[in-house]
Amino acid sequence: MAKRNKKKKKHRFFWGFIKFQIVLMTLLLMAVGYYYVGGYAGEVESLRKEAHELVANSDESTFMPSQTVSIYASNGDLISEKKSAKQTGYVSFEDIPADFVTAIISIEDKRYYSHNGVDVKGLLRAVKAMLQNGEVTQGGSTITMQLAKLVYMDTSSRDWRYKIKQMAIATELEKIYSKNKIMEFYLNNIYFANGYYGIVAACKGYFSCKPSELTVSQIAFLLAIPNSPTYYDPLVNYDHTISRRNTILKSMYDDGKITQREYENAVNEIIILDHSEDEVDKWNNYVDTYTYYCATRALMKANGFEFKYYFETEEEEKEYDEAYDEQFERYQKQLFTKGYSIYTSIDMEKQNALQETIDEELKDFTEKSEDDVYLMQSSAVTIDNDTGMVVAIVGGRTQDFTSYTLNRAYQSHRQPGSSIKPLIVYTPCFERGYTKDSIINDYKFEDGPRNAGGVYYGDVSIEFAVQVSLNTVAWQLYQELTPEVGLQYLKNMNFSAIEDDDYILPTCLGGFTKGVSSLEMASAYSTLENDGLYREPSCIKQIVDSEQNIVYKYENLEQVVYKETAARMMTEVLETVFEGTAKGFELDNDMPAAVKTGTTNDSKDSWFVGYTRYYTTAVWVGYDMPKTIDNLTQEKYSSHIWQDYMNIIHEGLTPLEFLPYAQLSEDFGSEANQDNTDEEDNSDEADNGDDADNGDDADNADDADNADDADPAE
Repeated sequence: MAKRNKKKKKHRFFWGFIKFQIVLMTLLLMAVGYYYVGGYAGEVESLRKEAHELVANSDESTFMPSQTVSIYASNGDLISEKKSAKQTGYVSFEDIPADFVTAIISIEDKRYYSHNGVDVKGLLRAVKAMLQNGEVTQGGSTITMQLAKLVYMDTSSRDWRYKIKQMAIATELEKIYSKNKIMEFYLNNIYFANGYYGIVAACKGYFSCKPSELTVSQIAFLLAIPNSPTYYDPLVNYDHTISRRNTILKSMYDDGKITQREYENAVNEIIILDHSEDEVDKWNNYVDTYTYYCATRALMKANGFEFKYYFETEEEEKEYDEAYDEQFERYQKQLFTKGYSIYTSIDMEKQNALQETIDEELKDFTEKSEDDVYLMQSSAVTIDNDTGMVVAIVGGRTQDFTSYTLNRAYQSHRQPGSSIKPLIVYTPCFERGYTKDSIINDYKFEDGPRNAGGVYYGDVSIEFAVQVSLNTVAWQLYQELTPEVGLQYLKNMNFSAIEDDDYILPTCLGGFTKGVSSLEMASAYSTLENDGLYREPSCIKQIVDSEQNIVYKYENLEQVVYKETAARMMTEVLETVFEGTAKGFELDNDMPAAVKTGTTNDSKDSWFVGYTRYYTTAVWVGYDMPKTIDNLTQEKYSSHIWQDYMNIIHEGLTPLEFLPYAQLSEDFGSEANQDNTDEEDNSDEADNGDDADNGDDADNADDADNADDADPAE
């Protein structure tokens, strides 16, 4: 009986498979007929001829890019160069280890040596998906087609023309070059993330060795990356890379390319990344990592990509992430292969001064991790208030890195403590009728936070509350304002890590799910100095190609986030913080400055953010894995870094007073609220504020207990 049922199942599967193939063939014929009958025959023929000319006019040098990307400082001096492909090494097919070839064929194109550049079965899958979705959404690409895309396909279009052209180029390639030569071209051109093109660069970059020195497990690990260089980036998503390595090894085993023992040993092999010191010097530093990030996004923007930070649905976010990753990989490839010169706003004197100040302040913290990275860390960013551009960015302490350089200044998010209060509580309240002289009752109330030291002052002005960072005052105002309104200001300034769980009262004291970055904080405080006008931070002034054509030029676009009067009033209040939590950290030469401090739960994170008319600098100090820092409130590491560094970069500059705010009218409050409702950027905030249920604090009771200690130093 069991055998009969099994036979029936096989029978159903067989005929089901046959029917499926018939359906696919029918769809393919319908597609071909549609294009020809519909008048597309001429267009298809044109694409075929274009493909023929592209391949006919190329030679082997076409597959050996030799361009260099160069980074220049604000004064025009060369900061660094990164060479690609030919300059980092090219390997002929005869010298490529056999496991590279068998592994990539096993996972990407099992019929590689039997097709003519186009895999019909894969094509059928792609055609079916195209007819269903109106665009090409899945594979069907052979290794030859992928090579065609890597070398010849510059368009981001995903319609049928893209696929037809790609197939035509692949077919032409196979007419001219042997399978082994095409494999050679492919393995020397595929992108392995982090600026590494080809297996020679990848081997050197990730393992400090030659391709011939790798194990089969390391080879599979490397070949996991090109499938999605962002998702499988081993320096950021190591576990993702390991998972796909295992998939490749399993495919090799199933195809009989490795034995069971070889498979088991390879899967169990621990992959240890090892960067060469030469590569580290050229690539792994804070200026380079941030510059390449900004430059890639600049190219995306120049070619019409619209950046988003928040989404209505998970599906919308997923679609955006896929599009972002695809475009980021595409333009990062251009960055490293087109011979671009990147001109930045980075001032290397300020960059070096900021790095040296951080290193000096934290020099006594010598404890390191297993990866030889200092446990006690800091990040800081300086923005030129005239331009809104980054002039210095430090993502950690100086040391001889043997692995990936994490740029904490923009890649890490930490709890901001009380440094967030001016951004989401006080300035928004100034827009709604409050002034620096408004009186609020400072007292300990049920389910609310406590002040540092347990001291309460009774009726106090907002100015005094900011000076000494009173948690109860910020909490009461935030409860009236609502988190929905307050957090919208951060979202309007592209803070990227606001979570659904952050819409609670403790965020007014810095209690976020993920937190904020030093770059985001510097940009936000620079917005206050700039009369409430936000400028997206970047260090890219322009990008020029190898023929000196400008492919990107920075535009100083400003977006209203805060009203001018509210921003200037906040600045005046922040000037008085030197009489409170920032006492003793004034700048030399009576240089006017506006500042705010912040310390988080159990003294795990320390912030000092402030600005003059010239520059804004945000400084964070803490451990990568958050833990209590002994004597943090007494030692004030971030405060010392900010003061020492800002004194250096302001030496010789004329002290400039901040601009005064306009005289407030008696009905300023009603005008402010009305203007805010009309204002495009904040219209949703006003509606949310009116509809919010401010009385429902039950869910926040537990959070309030945590928030009690959110700012113990202040």
